[in-house]
Amino acid sequence: MNCKNCHTELTEGSEFCNSCGGKVIRNRLTFRNLFEHISETFFNYDNKLLRTFVDLIKQPEAVIAGYIEGVRKRYVNPISFFGLTLTIVSLEWLILQKFFPQLLNMSSLSTNGNETFMAGLFDFIQKYSSIMMMLYIPLYAIISRTVFFDNKKYNYTEHVVAFIYMLSILSLFGLFLNMICVLIGYDLGAVSYINLLIQIIYISYCFKRLYSLNKLEITARAFLSFIAYIILYIAVVCLILLVVFLLEGKEPIIDFFKSMAPK
Repeated sequence: MNCKNCHTELTEGSEFCNSCGGKVIRNRLTFRNLFEHISETFFNYDNKLLRTFVDLIKQPEAVIAGYIEGVRKRYVNPISFFGLTLTIVSLEWLILQKFFPQLLNMSSLSTNGNETFMAGLFDFIQKYSSIMMMLYIPLYAIISRTVFFDNKKYNYTEHVVAFIYMLSILSLFGLFLNMICVLIGYDLGAVSYINLLIQIIYISYCFKRLYSLNKLEITARAFLSFIAYIILYIAVVCLILLVVFLLEGKEPIIDFFKSMAPK
């Protein structure tokens, strides 16, 4: 008898392959054992996915620092976890677009005169949410590495890994929050404030544990992160406006500022 995964020869009573670790499957596929396999994969605490999710909440340093330090078997690797998160978030958007299209707006964030701009912004976020998530990671890592300039515990690449995990779990938090708020009738614009607050608290919590900081230290670092974020945000907006000016002229820029001005 050979392993169906790696074709290593096995003894007759083997339950797992001693080469690749794959489980020996003897029975034909039925709905019953398919359901058992799915249940074991997603709802058994011993599996990597559930353990990664739970520990990113309870002890994020175990997952993030563990991966950085060489733990590769206990948790889902950051790229796979991020890819799964993108898939789930994309599925969420499809469900919301089909069943709750009236709530897919940012009307609660709009003021008189900028409704068109906010609608266009939200439509852009919907279309390119996956790309935006991927772009956030290196940008946030730049900010955090800058804020921890005096602490060499983790380098820039390791900060990128940290944010892959953190933004993945935050996206899953946001998914549940979005669905709950939509079900009770709130538009997604209103939820964005709560999501932002959760993001600030969770990222601060993760770095507090990763760097073993006290409350005063993490508060100071969070404040520096906010300042760095504002500076980076202004720089990105200026760059975008410069590109628009070079490609389209000044009219779109004038329209942008007019739409943002209160009426």
